[in-house]
Amino acid sequence: MRIITSILNKQRHLSSTRAPNLSKYRSHKKNDVRGDEISSCFRTLSTVHSSPFSRKLQMGDDAHSRSEFNSDEKEISEVSISEVLKEKHTVRWVEPVICREATVSEAIEVCIDRGLSGMMVIDQNQATYDLSRERGKVVGMTTSRDLLRMVAAGVKQGLTADDVLTQTVGNFMTPISQVIYARPDETIRMVRNLMTKLGMKTIPILSAGRVEGLITSRDMAEFGLDAKALGGKKNYLRNISQRRGLGKNTSMAEPPNYLRDELSLQQNPLYISMAMAELPHPFKTAEGCGSDLRDFGPKDLSTNNDLCEDAHFSIRVAYPDGLDMTYMGVADGVGSWREHGVDPRAFSHKLMEECHNIVVESSSKAKQTLSDERRCGVMTPQQILSDAYERVKDENIIGSSTACVAMFDSVRHQLYFSNLGDSGIIVLRHIDTDVAGGVLGSKSPSSEPKLRAAYVSQQQLLSFNHPYQFGWTGEELKHNESSFKSAADTCDSSMHIRRGDIVVMATDGLFDNVEIDEIAQIALEWEEKNKFIEGGVKAREKRWQRGISYMNVSEREIPQLAHQLCERARENSLDKTVDSPFSTLAKENDIMWSGGMPDDCTVIVMHIGVQKIEKC
Repeated sequence: MRIITSILNKQRHLSSTRAPNLSKYRSHKKNDVRGDEISSCFRTLSTVHSSPFSRKLQMGDDAHSRSEFNSDEKEISEVSISEVLKEKHTVRWVEPVICREATVSEAIEVCIDRGLSGMMVIDQNQATYDLSRERGKVVGMTTSRDLLRMVAAGVKQGLTADDVLTQTVGNFMTPISQVIYARPDETIRMVRNLMTKLGMKTIPILSAGRVEGLITSRDMAEFGLDAKALGGKKNYLRNISQRRGLGKNTSMAEPPNYLRDELSLQQNPLYISMAMAELPHPFKTAEGCGSDLRDFGPKDLSTNNDLCEDAHFSIRVAYPDGLDMTYMGVADGVGSWREHGVDPRAFSHKLMEECHNIVVESSSKAKQTLSDERRCGVMTPQQILSDAYERVKDENIIGSSTACVAMFDSVRHQLYFSNLGDSGIIVLRHIDTDVAGGVLGSKSPSSEPKLRAAYVSQQQLLSFNHPYQFGWTGEELKHNESSFKSAADTCDSSMHIRRGDIVVMATDGLFDNVEIDEIAQIALEWEEKNKFIEGGVKAREKRWQRGISYMNVSEREIPQLAHQLCERARENSLDKTVDSPFSTLAKENDIMWSGGMPDDCTVIVMHIGVQKIEKC
C-alpha cells in the first residue's frame, strides 16, 4: 500500500505543479499495416455472434433521445464503425498518441488529461515515408490497463514509486505486429464482437495505412444518442437522481445458489486425472506421407506413433511452499520441412523436451531455496516456451512448430496457458441452462445442465492454414510478415477451473476435424458411461459434499476419453462427406475443400476432481 500511496501522491504533485507538455506526443503520419490476414476473422465473427443491441435509428423516433442518422430505418449494430468515429471526433477531437520515450508518469497524465483509455505509441525519430516532412511513426499501442499492470508489476518486484513511474512506455507497449485493429467499413456488430472475444476495451481504426482514431466500448454505447439525452436537468431527474448514492446499510449479496456448493469447497485443492493419446497422419510411412488414400496404397492406416510430428510433455511438481503445479504442452511440427530434407519431428520434439527440462530444473532450484525468493522457481508457460525456444535455436535444430504450454495450479484452481499457432485448449463444464441460455442463444428443453464449452483458446494464423509458429532456419528472420514468431507473440491467458471440468489440450489434428460440440458430446458420454453424473449434476454435487469423488475411476478411465477423441478425429479426417471445421473455414476463405483434414493428432485430457485417489 505504501508504494501505491506514494505513486498517487507523486501524481497529485505532478498535476498540481506543472501542466504536461502534450505537443511532443503529436504525430500525423501513421504506420502502414497490412490487414488481409484478419479479414476472415471479422466475417466469421459477424455471423457467429448475435448483437446485444437491437435499438433502431429512425427519423423522428423519440427525438429527445435519438439523433437523425438518415431517413431509412437502420439497426445500430449494422452501422459502419466509421460513423461512430466521425461522431466522436465531431463532438471532441483528441489525438490519442504518446511518444515511446515517455515515462509511465507522463502516460498517466496524458490518459487523465485527454480522457483516454488507449493510445498509439509513436517514434518521433522515424518518418512514415522517406519524403515525409512530418516525424513520428506508429510502433505500438498501450492502454490504461497496461499502465495498471506496470504499476502492479512494480509493486510485486518491490520497486520504489520513482522506479515505477520513470519506466518508459516503449518497454511495455504492445508492438505494432501484435496490434489488432478494425477497418472503417466494418460494422459496429463486427467490431464489438471482435473486442468482446479478445477482451479489448479499445481498438484502433485503420484506413490506407493510417490510424484514423481509437474506438472504445463506450463510444459504441453512446453512438446515436442525442446530446440532450446525456445531459440537462430533465435527463438528470429521469435517469440519475433516483439512482445516485447507496444506503449506509448496503451490503454485498450472497453468492447465487448455483455457485454455493462450488464455493463451499473452494479452499480445497483440486486434483486432476490426466491422460494423453496420439495418432500419426493416417497415410504416413517411414518413407514419407501420402496425400490421400490412393497415394498411400492398399496398406493399413498408420499407427506408428514414432512417425508423429506432434510432440508433448507433462509433469507434476510440488513446490516447498505448498503449491502443486501440473505442467503440460503439445507441439505440432510443420510437415513441409520434409520437402527440404529436414525431419519435421526434430524441432517439435526438441521443443517439448526442453520445456520438460526447464520445469524440472526450475522446480529443483526452488526446492533447494528456503528463502522467500523460492517462488521465483514457478515459471509461467510463456517463460518456459521462451527459454525452450532459445535452447532449440542454440542447438541449431532446423524446423518449425506450433506450441501450447499450460500450467494448472491445483491450490488456486487456476489454469494458465500460452499458445502460438493453431493448437489450443478448451474447457468443458456443466453449465445450467437457465444461466447459459441467454449467453449461448438457446435453452435446452431439459432443465438438466449440459456439458458445454466454457472456454476456447484463441488461435493465431498469418492466413488460412498458415499458423504462427516457432521456427529456425539457421539464422534470425527479421521480416514482420514471416509466420515465425517468438514467445512474445503468444496468446497468454488464464481460466478459473471448477470441480467436474474437463480440459482438452490438443493439436490442430483434433480441432480441424471435430467440432467443439462433438468433443463435448464425446466427453459427456464418457461421463455417463463411468457414472460420474449418475442421478444428474446435483446428485454429483451431493456426493462431493460427502467426500465421494470417484477420482480413482477417473484415473483409470481417462485414457479412454483421450483415445476416443483421437479416434474420432481420424475417422472424421477420412470422411469426405462431413463438413469438418477445416472444410468450413476453407470455404469461408474461397478454397474448395470437402471432408476432413488428415493429420497427426495429439490430445491431452484432464478431468478435474476434489480428492486424491487414495481417499476415494
